[in-house]
Amino acid sequence: MSGGEASETRGDGALVLFSGGQDSATCLAWALERFGRVETLGFDYGQRHRVELDCRAAFRDRLAAAFPAWAARLGPDHTLPLQALGAVSDTALTGEAAIALREDGLPNTFVPGRNLLFVTFAAALAYRRGLRHLVAGMCETDYSGYPDCRDDTLKALQVAINLGMASRFVLHTPLMWRDKAATWRLTRDLGGAALVDLVLEHTHTCYLGDRTHRHEWGYGCGACPACELRRRGWERFVAEPAA
Repeated sequence: MSGGEASETRGDGALVLFSGGQDSATCLAWALERFGRVETLGFDYGQRHRVELDCRAAFRDRLAAAFPAWAARLGPDHTLPLQALGAVSDTALTGEAAIALREDGLPNTFVPGRNLLFVTFAAALAYRRGLRHLVAGMCETDYSGYPDCRDDTLKALQVAINLGMASRFVLHTPLMWRDKAATWRLTRDLGGAALVDLVLEHTHTCYLGDRTHRHEWGYGCGACPACELRRRGWERFVAEPAA
């Protein structure tokens, strides 16, 4: 984990859960537009698509170069190793199993407890760093059905964290009620075509970690559920009439 000393006051700073994917990259821009100091956090849990972590530094660097006002607010990046999560999981995201639906109707890409742990560790880091706001890209509007992406789950988690840490963290999920087309629209509203291009070229969504195939919506295998969601959202977005 990288980063310097915590600030002396808990002001309007934010910690963004930044995986290197489309959604969290949009959330990073959203936070930079709103908060005076923004830090980022990624997790290495043995994910099959670990290439997403390699995208994070390049995206941050290019974002800072393209948007100087945001660069002044962009603070340190942190990465936490959570290999134990991968070790206790038996999923298509942490192993080589083919992606499929389980008997209970959930996709086998669901990693039990992942977002619960991510937000809890983020809060612990934010506590030390003096950051009050947590920003995450969970969504239950246009998603794979993961129960830990639901609004009720995250509201309950915010209550538990604040009780357990005697704090007043605010957990923001700006994509919760947006479909993927609306997420692209938000990206454009925040940073215009320049930000859309950055997200297209320098984020990773594909569950298989494929960055060899470039589509009009970005890189990926084109067949996994994450690629399908990203593709359909992009197609709806570009089909919208010009404002």
